[in-house]
Amino acid sequence: MLFDYIESNYLYMISTHRKKINLLLALTIVGALVSQSFNIQQPKPKKLTNIKVFPATATFDEVDHAMDQFKVDLGVKCNYCHAPEKDNPRKMDMPSDANPVKSIARDMIRMTNEMNQKYIATIKHTETDSTKIQLITCNTCHRGAPKPFGKPLPAPPPPPPGQWPNQAPKPNGVVGK
Repeated sequence: MLFDYIESNYLYMISTHRKKINLLLALTIVGALVSQSFNIQQPKPKKLTNIKVFPATATFDEVDHAMDQFKVDLGVKCNYCHAPEKDNPRKMDMPSDANPVKSIARDMIRMTNEMNQKYIATIKHTETDSTKIQLITCNTCHRGAPKPFGKPLPAPPPPPPGQWPNQAPKPNGVVGK
């Protein structure tokens, strides 16, 4: 009974408002066609300048994504490597080389790329190996800190007096001939 009431009410509403519904449908279709006919211009991609370690074909989005990854790997913000604009110190002058850390970052990127190409790329993997792509990244050493973790290995201690490496001592403490 309830469904009969709803159905009859729905049919009554459609029959009395048929012209309005048809007009609304027609306007919707015309609006969709008109909006499709306009040639919507895509914004021009942002021009990259002073790019020295990324490929010349790199897009703004690719470089921006890499910069975001550097920020995470080093736990820093843009101003760690980029200098502020002269006119507005609250904005970064991304192409500027005024900040010396930027030069260090470029050297580190070159070093990482070289290690990946010379050494990591030569590692043989089996078909069942789940880590077919292994890369050295900034995070390998930095682990979220601006300075890499760890200390250089200390120099090995000098050999005991009268003994050189890989040479057995002579009788009576004589070294050499």
